Amino acid sequence: MTLFELSYLALQPVYPPLHRRVRRELLTIARRHPGMDILDVGGRKSHYTIGVPANINVSDLPRETEVQKSLHLGVTNAIIQQTLSRRSNVRNMIFDDMTKSNLATGAFDCVVAVEVLEHVEKDREFVKEVNRVLKPGGYFLMTTPNGDFVKNKNPDHKRHYKRKELAGLLREEFESANVVYAICGGTSRRLGLKGWSLRTPWQTLLSMIGNGISEMASNRPGVAEMAIGTHHLLAIARKK
Repeated sequence: MTLFELSYLALQPVYPPLHRRVRRELLTIARRHPGMDILDVGGRKSHYTIGVPANINVSDLPRETEVQKSLHLGVTNAIIQQTLSRRSNVRNMIFDDMTKSNLATGAFDCVVAVEVLEHVEKDREFVKEVNRVLKPGGYFLMTTPNGDFVKNKNPDHKRHYKRKELAGLLREEFESANVVYAICGGTSRRLGLKGWSLRTPWQTLLSMIGNGISEMASNRPGVAEMAIGTHHLLAIARKK
């Protein structure tokens, strides 16, 4: 592992609980299938795949529009080069549109998309293409805002799915799809969303503390069925 990856793993207890949850799910899948190929769609720097024992490939749209720039969406050549230099398990980073992907059919064991589908106008085409690039028996792991609770105020979000809506969409293409609620809201979550910087040490410390508290709250029994008060949906779908 690189120094960057080791540093990330050392700070993992105070990283955002959504990233930690995704990483746990990926580790569970990867340990069942050694040497698997994972595609992270819209992954940018793909921090949640650090330390996952798999071959990581990242695809994303180029960062071109003002909305993308203001919301830190998409990737640039500089981001690609920086990520490849810092990461030991990232094999490739490419520009690609998953609604009309150029990737080969049946190329991956797992596709992950963290907070991506809400940005996609043609969501059915996206899900169909994910299914196409997966090998038989492959997994699709994704998260998106919880439309049963979170109002859509983001200028780039096309929609927020309710749990039943997302499950129905995934089951149009996949043999099975399990959708659960994830990550409790509240003051601790809001604190955790604040940026980290050496210039603002108190804000950074409060953000770390908020993430730690939010993680504990989100791991309580019953959260997976808690429509009100959770901010995300987490889904795992399986191809035949």
